[in-house]
Parts: sequence; C-alpha cells; structure tokens
Amino acid sequence: MTAKIESGVAIPGNELSYLFNKLVNVGIMQFLNHNSLTVIQLEWVLLLMSTALNMSIPNSTSGGVSFTDELRARQQCIAEITEMIHVASLLHDDVLDDADTRRGIGSLNFVMGNKLAVLAGDFLLSRACVALASLKNTEVVSLLAKVVEHLVTGETMQMTTSSEKRCSMEYYLQKTYYKTASLISNSCKAIAILTGQTAEVSVLAYSYGRNLGLAYQLIDDVLDFTGTSASLGKGSLSDIRHGIITAPILFAMEEFPQLRGIVDKGFDDSANVDLALEYLGKSHGIQKTRDLATYHANIAAAAIDAFPESDDEDVLRSRRALIDLTFRVIKRTK
Repeated sequence: MTAKIESGVAIPGNELSYLFNKLVNVGIMQFLNHNSLTVIQLEWVLLLMSTALNMSIPNSTSGGVSFTDELRARQQCIAEITEMIHVASLLHDDVLDDADTRRGIGSLNFVMGNKLAVLAGDFLLSRACVALASLKNTEVVSLLAKVVEHLVTGETMQMTTSSEKRCSMEYYLQKTYYKTASLISNSCKAIAILTGQTAEVSVLAYSYGRNLGLAYQLIDDVLDFTGTSASLGKGSLSDIRHGIITAPILFAMEEFPQLRGIVDKGFDDSANVDLALEYLGKSHGIQKTRDLATYHANIAAAAIDAFPESDDEDVLRSRRALIDLTFRVIKRTK
C-alpha cells in the first residue's frame, strides 16, 4: 500500500504512521489545494516555461535536445518539487507568525497545532529532497538547495533585523528576493538547464522568475494595506501589526521622515499603527510600490520576449501566457 501526495511522489505506507497518513491525506492536501500563490500557480508557471523553451538548441554537440516524454517528466518533477518547497515554507511561516488563517481557511498550525505543522513542512521538504536527488543533475540540485537556504535566510533577515536595516529599501528587496523570488527564479532556471538551453537563455528564464516574484510580493504588500480580510483570506494590515516594514511604508518614509520615529517605536501600540497609516495615506507610498511592481513585471515580460525565435505555435502560446501572467500579477486584487 502507498499513500500518495497529489504531486505524484509515492510514499511507502509502512514508513508512515497513522499521524502522517492523516497529515498527507487531510492536512497537507487541503493546503496544496488552497494555498499556492494566488494568480501565480507555481507548477503551471514552470510547465509553461518548459513548453516556452521547447525548441532545438543551436550548435548542440548532440545535434539538438530531443523533447521526449522523459524530459517532460523531469521538468514536471521540478514543478512538483518547487510546489512542495513552497507549501513547506508556508507551513513553517504560519507557525513563526502564529497565523490562524491562510487564504480564507484555517492554517494547519491553527487546526492541528504547531508541532504537527512543523513536521508536515519538514515532511514535504524531505520528499522534495528525495525527488530532487532522483533527477541526478548536480547543477539543478545545487540551484534548488540554494532556494531552501534563501528561504531560511530571508526569514532570519525578517526576524533579526536592526532598525537601520528595517528602514532600508535595498534590505527589503533583498529579503523579498530570498523569501519569494528565489524559489520562482531558480526553478525557472532549473527548467532551462534540464532543457539543455544555453547559459544566456537560462539567465533569461531566471530573470523572468526573479522579477515576476518581486512584482508579486510588491503587490502583496500593497494589498496588505488596501485589501479586505475577505479578499486576502487573512487579516488586513497583517504585516505592520507584526512589525514588518514593507515597500509602501518605506516609500512613505521618504516623503515624511518623521514616520521613521513611529516605525522605531514599533507597532505593539495600535495608536502607532493608526499614525503610520495616516502618513501612508498622505504619501505616494502605495502608488510608488505599484510603479515598482510594474517595473519588475516589465523586465519579466522583456525576458520572455528575448527568448530565441520560434515558429512553433505551442511555444508561442506558452510565451504569451507567461507574459500575460506578468500583467495579471500587477492587476490582482487578492
């Protein structure tokens, strides 16, 4: 008998306790079904990237990569690994943030407790590692191992930052890359590497993922201030109430330096939250954040446009879908 995660990774039943069967079949699957990045379904992005790069490689020593079912299966495995790493990071984040909801449903830590939520995240990471090793490609393994390191680094940056760094846009963007964009960018690059593309094309795939991820998170930070709890599936003003300073507040501080003093006091006092929101409302912080997101979305679209020419309709359709996604990201409302 085997228990099976929907990603296709089979798990021997005799290695799982009743508890883990429950986590896999109920808890984790509920999370997988509801909590992939809204608008960005990571697995679909990577499968689109696979098709977008489905073309012969000029000057290949093997005469061009053959796009076999085996290659497609390996690319799909990357998509599944990425989704497992992503969901594991969400499970762990919710424990760290003491969250009780995510995307409108009870978070796993709220429903089943912190210990089980942490174990569920660890379990997904372990399955991702097993699947990753099966690819037998050291460059791809290195890329996705780096993603896990970046997720930890980004969370550590958020938890242990100094007052000076909290108020630095450069520090914020680096943290955002580690926590959100590294996963998408390095997974897109891994797809290109498996396809046998040139270093230049691999860099373009990486650039698409990096800038799409940054644009997504910038809009997410805007929605934390402008969205409702119903549309976000979590409490609005979640970040600022946890003392997390994001782009809208950073831009507002540029216009109103006195806001820095409020930020330094922290937001345990709701009066400080109200003052910060008052300054934000008078500033152009929200619009400047949207403009920055648009800037990164345009870079992502340009990366796809720079791919080698192809007259294959499936390739062109996938590229159009990837470009369309950059615009959907910056226009989303939840």
